[in-house]
Amino acid sequence: MAQRRALVVRGGWEGHQPVKATELFIPFLERSGYAVRVEESTEIYADAAEMAGTDLVVQCMTMSQITAEQVAGLRAAVAAGTGFTGWHGGIVDAFRASSDYLQLVGGQFATHPGREPCERRGGEEDNFLPHRVSFTDLGREHPITTGIEDIDLVTEQYWVLHDDLIDVLAVTTHPTQSWHPWHRPVTSPAIWTRLWGAGRIVVTTPGHSLDVLEHPGIRTVIERGMVWATRTASAS
Repeated sequence: MAQRRALVVRGGWEGHQPVKATELFIPFLERSGYAVRVEESTEIYADAAEMAGTDLVVQCMTMSQITAEQVAGLRAAVAAGTGFTGWHGGIVDAFRASSDYLQLVGGQFATHPGREPCERRGGEEDNFLPHRVSFTDLGREHPITTGIEDIDLVTEQYWVLHDDLIDVLAVTTHPTQSWHPWHRPVTSPAIWTRLWGAGRIVVTTPGHSLDVLEHPGIRTVIERGMVWATRTASAS
Protein backbone atom coordinates (compact mmCIF):
# COMPACT_ATOMS: atom_id res chain seq x y z
CA MET A 1 0.00 0.00 0.00
CA ALA A 2 1.31 3.45 -0.93
CA GLN A 3 2.20 5.74 1.96
CA ARG A 4 -0.52 8.25 2.73
CA ARG A 5 0.39 11.89 2.22
CA ALA A 6 -0.69 14.65 4.61
CA LEU A 7 -0.32 18.35 3.90
CA VAL A 8 -0.22 20.75 6.87
CA VAL A 9 -1.05 24.32 5.85
CA ARG A 10 -0.49 26.85 8.62
CA GLY A 11 -0.17 30.57 9.20
CA GLY A 12 -2.45 33.55 9.61
CA TRP A 13 -3.17 35.20 12.94
CA GLU A 14 -0.41 34.38 15.40
CA GLY A 15 -2.77 34.40 18.39
CA HIS A 16 -3.72 30.81 17.58
CA GLN A 17 -0.04 29.75 17.52
CA PRO A 18 -0.28 27.95 14.17
CA VAL A 19 3.22 26.49 14.31
CA LYS A 20 3.08 25.17 17.88
CA ALA A 21 -0.51 23.98 17.42
CA THR A 22 0.21 21.95 14.30
CA GLU A 23 3.44 20.60 15.80
CA LEU A 24 1.28 18.90 18.43
CA PHE A 25 -0.25 16.68 15.74
CA ILE A 26 2.51 16.10 13.20
CA PRO A 27 4.10 13.32 15.31
CA PHE A 28 0.73 11.56 15.44
CA LEU A 29 0.46 11.71 11.66
CA GLU A 30 3.98 10.38 11.23
CA ARG A 31 3.38 7.54 13.70
CA SER A 32 0.20 6.72 11.80
CA GLY A 33 2.14 6.22 8.58
CA TYR A 34 1.71 9.56 6.83
CA ALA A 35 4.40 11.37 4.91
CA VAL A 36 3.90 14.95 6.12
CA ARG A 37 4.57 18.10 4.11
CA VAL A 38 4.28 21.52 5.81
CA GLU A 39 3.47 24.73 3.96
CA GLU A 40 3.32 28.23 5.43
CA SER A 41 0.86 29.59 2.84
CA THR A 42 -2.08 28.48 0.72
CA GLU A 43 -0.21 28.77 -2.58
CA ILE A 44 0.01 24.98 -2.81
CA TYR A 45 -3.77 24.74 -3.11
CA ALA A 46 -3.44 26.00 -6.69
CA ASP A 47 -1.00 23.18 -7.58
CA ALA A 48 -3.38 20.63 -9.06
CA ALA A 49 -0.82 17.84 -9.34
CA GLU A 50 0.36 18.20 -5.75
CA MET A 51 -3.17 18.37 -4.40
CA ALA A 52 -4.23 15.32 -6.41
CA GLY A 53 -1.52 13.33 -4.65
CA THR A 54 -2.49 14.58 -1.19
CA ASP A 55 -4.68 12.33 0.94
CA LEU A 56 -5.31 14.76 3.81
CA VAL A 57 -5.06 18.52 4.34
CA VAL A 58 -4.75 19.79 7.92
CA GLN A 59 -5.29 23.55 7.91
CA CYS A 60 -4.50 26.05 10.69
CA MET A 61 -4.84 29.43 8.94
CA THR A 62 -6.91 31.91 10.97
CA MET A 63 -8.31 34.89 9.04
CA SER A 64 -5.85 35.58 6.16
CA GLN A 65 -6.55 35.87 2.45
CA ILE A 66 -6.88 33.28 -0.28
CA THR A 67 -6.98 33.73 -4.05
CA ALA A 68 -9.77 32.45 -6.26
CA GLU A 69 -7.34 30.00 -7.88
CA GLN A 70 -6.25 28.64 -4.52
CA VAL A 71 -9.73 28.09 -3.13
CA ALA A 72 -10.80 26.53 -6.44
CA GLY A 73 -7.87 24.13 -6.17
CA LEU A 74 -8.79 23.19 -2.62
CA ARG A 75 -12.44 22.64 -3.53
CA ALA A 76 -11.49 20.50 -6.53
CA ALA A 77 -9.10 18.39 -4.47
CA VAL A 78 -11.66 17.74 -1.74
CA ALA A 79 -14.35 16.90 -4.30
CA ALA A 80 -11.92 14.38 -5.81
CA GLY A 81 -11.27 12.71 -2.45
CA THR A 82 -8.66 14.69 -0.51
CA GLY A 83 -9.64 14.92 3.16
CA PHE A 84 -9.81 18.33 4.83
CA THR A 85 -9.74 19.04 8.56
CA GLY A 86 -8.76 21.60 11.17
CA TRP A 87 -9.79 23.21 14.42
CA HIS A 88 -11.07 26.49 15.78
CA GLY A 89 -10.30 29.67 13.80
CA GLY A 90 -7.79 27.81 11.66
CA ILE A 91 -10.66 26.33 9.67
CA VAL A 92 -13.91 28.18 10.56
CA ASP A 93 -12.47 31.69 10.82
CA ALA A 94 -10.33 31.48 7.71
CA PHE A 95 -10.72 33.47 4.50
CA ARG A 96 -13.80 35.41 5.61
CA ALA A 97 -14.12 37.12 2.21
CA SER A 98 -14.34 33.88 0.22
CA SER A 99 -17.89 32.60 -0.13
CA ASP A 100 -16.59 29.56 -2.02
CA TYR A 101 -14.44 28.59 0.95
CA LEU A 102 -17.30 29.13 3.40
CA GLN A 103 -19.54 26.88 1.33
CA LEU A 104 -16.89 24.17 1.33
CA VAL A 105 -16.53 24.16 5.11
CA GLY A 106 -20.22 24.62 5.95
CA GLY A 107 -19.80 26.92 8.94
CA GLN A 108 -18.33 30.30 9.82
CA PHE A 109 -17.27 31.74 13.17
CA ALA A 110 -19.55 34.62 14.17
CA THR A 111 -18.45 35.42 17.73
CA HIS A 112 -17.40 34.06 21.10
CA PRO A 113 -19.54 35.69 23.81
CA GLY A 114 -17.66 37.17 26.73
CA ARG A 115 -17.88 37.54 30.47
CA GLU A 116 -20.06 40.10 32.18
CA PRO A 117 -18.63 43.54 31.27
CA CYS A 118 -17.72 44.41 34.85
CA GLU A 119 -15.48 41.30 34.99
CA ARG A 120 -13.48 42.08 31.86
CA ARG A 121 -9.86 43.17 32.20
CA GLY A 122 -8.88 43.62 28.55
CA GLY A 123 -7.18 40.27 27.92
CA GLU A 124 -8.18 37.17 25.99
CA GLU A 125 -9.53 35.68 29.21
CA ASP A 126 -12.46 38.10 28.89
CA ASN A 127 -13.84 35.60 26.36
CA PHE A 128 -13.10 32.44 28.33
CA LEU A 129 -16.37 30.97 29.55
CA PRO A 130 -17.16 27.66 31.22
CA HIS A 131 -19.20 25.58 28.81
CA ARG A 132 -19.90 22.03 27.75
CA VAL A 133 -19.35 20.29 24.42
CA SER A 134 -22.19 17.74 24.30
CA PHE A 135 -22.21 14.84 21.87
CA THR A 136 -25.27 14.21 19.75
CA ASP A 137 -26.82 10.79 19.21
CA LEU A 138 -24.88 10.61 15.94
CA GLY A 139 -21.70 11.65 17.76
CA ARG A 140 -22.07 8.86 20.31
CA GLU A 141 -21.97 6.33 17.47
CA HIS A 142 -19.59 7.99 15.00
CA PRO A 143 -16.03 6.57 14.80
CA ILE A 144 -14.54 10.02 15.43
CA THR A 145 -16.33 10.60 18.72
CA THR A 146 -17.64 7.29 20.02
CA GLY A 147 -16.72 6.52 23.63
CA ILE A 148 -15.82 10.13 24.50
CA GLU A 149 -17.77 11.72 27.33
CA ASP A 150 -19.16 15.25 27.10
CA ILE A 151 -16.32 17.75 27.50
CA ASP A 152 -16.28 20.67 29.94
CA LEU A 153 -14.02 23.56 28.97
CA VAL A 154 -13.15 27.09 30.08
CA THR A 155 -12.11 28.79 26.86
CA GLU A 156 -13.66 30.54 23.88
CA GLN A 157 -17.09 29.14 23.08
CA TYR A 158 -17.68 29.49 19.34
CA TRP A 159 -20.99 30.76 17.99
CA VAL A 160 -21.10 29.41 14.43
CA LEU A 161 -23.27 30.27 11.43
CA HIS A 162 -23.86 27.07 9.47
CA ASP A 163 -25.94 25.22 6.90
CA ASP A 164 -27.74 21.88 7.15
CA LEU A 165 -25.37 19.88 4.95
CA ILE A 166 -23.22 19.20 8.00
CA ASP A 167 -23.51 16.10 10.18
CA VAL A 168 -23.25 17.39 13.74
CA LEU A 169 -21.32 15.21 16.20
CA ALA A 170 -21.35 17.67 19.12
CA VAL A 171 -22.98 20.95 20.08
CA THR A 172 -22.52 23.73 22.62
CA THR A 173 -25.23 26.03 23.96
CA HIS A 174 -24.86 29.75 24.63
CA PRO A 175 -27.10 30.72 27.54
CA THR A 176 -29.05 33.92 27.88
CA GLN A 177 -27.39 36.60 29.99
CA SER A 178 -28.60 40.04 31.01
CA TRP A 179 -25.73 41.75 29.16
CA HIS A 180 -26.38 39.95 25.86
CA PRO A 181 -29.08 40.90 23.34
CA TRP A 182 -30.38 37.40 22.51
CA HIS A 183 -33.51 36.21 24.27
CA ARG A 184 -33.20 32.43 24.31
CA PRO A 185 -30.33 29.95 24.48
CA VAL A 186 -28.55 29.41 21.17
CA THR A 187 -27.10 26.01 20.29
CA SER A 188 -24.19 25.91 17.86
CA PRO A 189 -22.47 22.92 16.27
CA ALA A 190 -19.11 22.32 17.95
CA ILE A 191 -17.86 19.32 15.96
CA TRP A 192 -19.12 18.25 12.56
CA THR A 193 -18.37 16.28 9.43
CA ARG A 194 -19.29 17.12 5.87
CA LEU A 195 -19.22 15.07 2.68
CA TRP A 196 -18.12 17.02 -0.39
CA GLY A 197 -17.97 15.03 -3.59
CA ALA A 198 -15.66 12.09 -2.85
CA GLY A 199 -14.02 13.98 0.03
CA ARG A 200 -14.57 14.15 3.76
CA ILE A 201 -14.33 17.25 5.95
CA VAL A 202 -14.04 17.36 9.75
CA VAL A 203 -14.34 20.57 11.79
CA THR A 204 -13.58 20.82 15.52
CA THR A 205 -14.36 24.28 16.90
CA PRO A 206 -12.58 24.09 20.31
CA GLY A 207 -8.85 24.77 20.07
CA HIS A 208 -8.07 28.40 20.90
CA SER A 209 -4.91 27.54 22.82
CA LEU A 210 -2.48 24.68 23.26
CA ASP A 211 -3.99 23.56 26.56
CA VAL A 212 -7.36 23.09 24.87
CA LEU A 213 -5.78 21.12 22.03
CA GLU A 214 -4.03 18.95 24.62
CA HIS A 215 -7.29 18.13 26.42
CA PRO A 216 -7.57 14.34 26.03
CA GLY A 217 -11.08 14.49 24.56
CA ILE A 218 -10.35 17.30 22.10
CA ARG A 219 -7.05 15.78 21.04
CA THR A 220 -8.68 12.42 20.44
CA VAL A 221 -11.40 13.99 18.30
CA ILE A 222 -8.85 15.86 16.18
CA GLU A 223 -6.61 12.83 15.71
CA ARG A 224 -9.47 10.48 14.89
CA GLY A 225 -10.87 13.15 12.59
CA MET A 226 -7.63 13.26 10.62
CA VAL A 227 -7.75 9.53 10.03
CA TRP A 228 -11.47 9.52 9.17
CA ALA A 229 -11.14 12.42 6.72
CA THR A 230 -8.22 10.86 4.86
CA ARG A 231 -8.87 9.81 1.28
CA THR A 232 -10.59 6.44 1.15
CA ALA A 233 -9.75 3.68 -1.31
CA SER A 234 -12.97 4.33 -3.22
CA ALA A 235 -11.87 7.95 -3.79
CA SER A 236 -8.43 6.99 -5.13
